[in-house]
Amino acid sequence: MNRLKTAVLLTALTLLMVALGSAIGGRGGMMFAFVMACGMNLFSYWFSDKIVLRMYGAQEITEMENPGFYGMVRKLSLQAGIPMPKVYIIPSDSPNAFATGRNPEHAAVAATEGIMRILTPEELEGVMAHELTHVINRDILVSTIAATLAGAISMVGSMVRWGAMFGSRSDDDENGGLAGALAMSIIAPIAAMLIQLAVSRSREYMADEGGAKLCGRPLSLANALRKLDSGSRMLPMEEARPATAHLFIVNPLTGGGIMQLFSTHPPMEERIARLERMAR
Repeated sequence: MNRLKTAVLLTALTLLMVALGSAIGGRGGMMFAFVMACGMNLFSYWFSDKIVLRMYGAQEITEMENPGFYGMVRKLSLQAGIPMPKVYIIPSDSPNAFATGRNPEHAAVAATEGIMRILTPEELEGVMAHELTHVINRDILVSTIAATLAGAISMVGSMVRWGAMFGSRSDDDENGGLAGALAMSIIAPIAAMLIQLAVSRSREYMADEGGAKLCGRPLSLANALRKLDSGSRMLPMEEARPATAHLFIVNPLTGGGIMQLFSTHPPMEERIARLERMAR
């Protein structure tokens, strides 16, 4: 169901882009924005792993330096049938973890020092199984596609608004006039952002399910999520940035209520409930 949901959401992003192009009548401008967005996100796709690891000061470890954690990742990788990823430790007391890399052959997993302190070995294994599932599902590629479409839509919207400010359109245009084009240029980027965030949330559900199956203990992952949720609130990751929030197993940027709509992660209560249903 989550794979189907991702496909539907990506289709919706594509249709939204087509609708925006139809509304403004500027096919050339839309193609330019799409090519620009592709270029920016292609760079991100190839180099995001190095950028984000450096951003958080992650230090690569060897089996000799941390045989327990390294061996855990190696065992899960063998079970999953993927190459051994590089393993990193982040010098932060905030409990969290993430995976990055453009494909299973160029993947990395990272965990903070804080997560090592508060989780049992079984819970930590559940977390790393979740992260390796992101690698298996090629979620960096999926998020890059979503970001490219959403970025192109946002860029076109900005071009329309700037064009309106300098009088490049008139009210008697064929495609609904200036007011309609302006309305579409405002609504479409907001809708695209919400769809992009929904794609991220659906991939988290998939990683929870796949991680629980990989480690064989859904309740261990559920217990880990419960601890990480409260731990990250007590010790927030001050260096966290919105652009990389979707990578982490729990959102380092917390917010409730209406902010759930703008969250890269599903509600924690629902994630835990799904894992508990799997265990039953």
